[in-house]
Amino acid sequence: MGLNDVKNWSPEVEKAIVEKWKNSEMFLADRKTKKKIYSIDTPPPYVNAPIHIGQAVTYCYMDFFARYKRMKGFQVVFPLGLDRNGLPIEMGAEKKYGVSPFKDGRDKFIEACKKLLEETSNETQDTFAKLGISFTSYKEGKHIGAVYKTDSPEYRCVTQATFLELFKKGLVYEDTRINNWDPKLQTTIADSEIEYKDIPSTFNDVKWKVKETGEEIVIGTTRPELICTCGMVIFNPDDKRHKHLEGKTAVSPIFGKKVPIKSHPIADINKGTGIVMMCSAGDLSDIQFFREQNLKPEIAIERDGKMNSVAGPLEGLKVREAREKIIGLLKEKNLLVKQEKITHRTPVSERSGAEIEFIEMPEYYLKQIEFKKNMKKISKEINFYPVSAKKILDEWIDSVSIDWPISRRRFYATPIPLWTSEKNGKKFYALGISGNYYEPWKERARENFEVYSDGKKVGLVKDFKNLKWKGEERVFDTWMDSSISELVLLKYKSDEDFFKKSYPCSLRPQGKEIIRTWLYYTLLRGFLETGKNCFEDVWINQHIVDASGYKMSKSKGNVIDPQKLLKLYGAEAIRFWASTEGDLAKQDLKCSEERIKGELKTLNKLLNVSKFVLMFDKPKEKIKLEKIDDLFADYIENLTGEVEKSYEQYDFYNPAVKLRAFIWDVFASHYIELVKARAYNQDGKFSDSESNSAKWALHYILERILYLLYPIIPQITTLIASEKKIDLLKAEFPSAKKTKNDLSNVQKIMDFNSEVWKQKKEKGISLRNEISGIKIPKELKDYEKDLRECHNLIL
Repeated sequence: MGLNDVKNWSPEVEKAIVEKWKNSEMFLADRKTKKKIYSIDTPPPYVNAPIHIGQAVTYCYMDFFARYKRMKGFQVVFPLGLDRNGLPIEMGAEKKYGVSPFKDGRDKFIEACKKLLEETSNETQDTFAKLGISFTSYKEGKHIGAVYKTDSPEYRCVTQATFLELFKKGLVYEDTRINNWDPKLQTTIADSEIEYKDIPSTFNDVKWKVKETGEEIVIGTTRPELICTCGMVIFNPDDKRHKHLEGKTAVSPIFGKKVPIKSHPIADINKGTGIVMMCSAGDLSDIQFFREQNLKPEIAIERDGKMNSVAGPLEGLKVREAREKIIGLLKEKNLLVKQEKITHRTPVSERSGAEIEFIEMPEYYLKQIEFKKNMKKISKEINFYPVSAKKILDEWIDSVSIDWPISRRRFYATPIPLWTSEKNGKKFYALGISGNYYEPWKERARENFEVYSDGKKVGLVKDFKNLKWKGEERVFDTWMDSSISELVLLKYKSDEDFFKKSYPCSLRPQGKEIIRTWLYYTLLRGFLETGKNCFEDVWINQHIVDASGYKMSKSKGNVIDPQKLLKLYGAEAIRFWASTEGDLAKQDLKCSEERIKGELKTLNKLLNVSKFVLMFDKPKEKIKLEKIDDLFADYIENLTGEVEKSYEQYDFYNPAVKLRAFIWDVFASHYIELVKARAYNQDGKFSDSESNSAKWALHYILERILYLLYPIIPQITTLIASEKKIDLLKAEFPSAKKTKNDLSNVQKIMDFNSEVWKQKKEKGISLRNEISGIKIPKELKDYEKDLRECHNLIL
């Protein structure tokens, strides 16, 4: 397809280009390259849902970075990862096929998950190809930058291998603790997977008794069903109303349990009566309090979300049912003083939306508390874009208060490669061998597996013939997989030579909402594996919202489908809109279909300007330029320097805005109008040298526009450049030359042009006709000949 075959830019034009690009594998990486490596640790999207507009736009930005870095001489490793592990896949399979791991069994459920994935993964790749995303490869394999899937045996094998090394170093341990429990998904979740929502609740003032005096005290609570787990009653040391209670004993209503009363600063004087019951696991502050006071917790809620025998008359009821029943019992015995409707800040599961409960159970933990100082040091070594994103990471590191629970009671995820056995109260762990992929829940422990107990190696499985080994049924938190993405990308444990020369990874691009999970966990795991920081730069993007600035959601009906946009306007319009709408690292982008459609005008303007310039042959040798040509050539040189400086800072917004303005307002509206007569030279008014100067400058400026815009809109720029025998896919980024002209004269020329056109319009004179009485300013005398010819001035 040639430029003259394209009347207007459209999705039909793009179709042939992107198909060719996708199949050509033109950006494959060489393991033995001598170029400096620039690697992008891309955020792999879940494949069970179509690419949404946020992913479409952020991947366009990543492609801006990749294409620019190739032009700067780097070998770019820019992989397509597909996230196929975890709860979103399980929930998708449950919804689509009506299967449940609890009813239908593990094998059948996993098969349903795989079936779901087979039907959806190709859609993701097709969408990215249509967007012009220049991944290193669109094919799976062992080559650098190949498409990877987080559920592949190869990827999971690396997750298991790194875990086994951590276990041997004593950085992983099993312990029975109170954990965050998602009652809907039936699994432990980490603090980082919790969000807080203000949920309507009821504050209940309940009568208690003081054992020693028989005095009634009133305690307010939103969780009366947990009165049975109370371990202590407290009041603030500065609360004079209750100082006489220090050291006495409170007797709980209904249950008659006796608990000590003490003063403690955690009690809020101004909340309720100022007296607080501390339950075993009502919320995080309760859990921390019990640890601090060395109290033994009593857990009243089971994994299925129902009350157990600790709850007495509430046993067998779900939490909300138990709450209703205990309130009824309190009312019957005249122990409920009053109730008040409030909004309560409640922890909920980020995945399922269920309110979190706190359940005591054994889980595997990865040590992180002792590495907080290392994490803060690493945070200082990273270049953050924007700088303000560093604060989010630092605040999260400061807030980490427990080790990371890494085991989950789910199914479609990486299995934990351990087998366990117990003897005489002692627990033994048989470890799989690094480099192999294991599914312990359906495999036997092998005789050559190493056995550990109490953190030390004690032999091999064959040395413990009297032990019966049970394969671990739990799986890893999916962040255990996601947090090694940069290691897998750079061939950790599979190509040590390549890993050594390419580590640390150059860039981690990601959303701000997963700084506390994906970024933090990757930095932690990278440090534990290598002892180093794993990223040079971190680019944090904001959100894509609707045209009014609201978050998109199906319930609001304001979701914008990128597939629809691609069909109507094509990728180049989306990409150019994404770059010119705002700086995605600093602000949310308002997605407007009208504004995306509007960028087609700029694309067609570039097409038409290019067709005009290509009417003239570019002089083969550079000649002495006329002063006005030299001025505008200097202008684009200066712009080149500004663009490069911004691109180096991952800022594609300011360059895109400037380049768009240059095409419309400077090049097309002014420079071309000034020199086209000289370029045509139809009546021989100009010498060959003068005419050739115009032609050379027109070509030079157009070429520079194409080079500068290529990372943002690669399809249209490569098509135009191919007419000039320039292959932008392999081109180097231009270096800005020193300028010698007073560039303010460009604006003065534009102001003069505008004034002449204004006067002609006011006087009813055609733009082509003569006009008199206009004086060319002294500072523009060097450009008089072109100004006179352009405006047909009679001086």
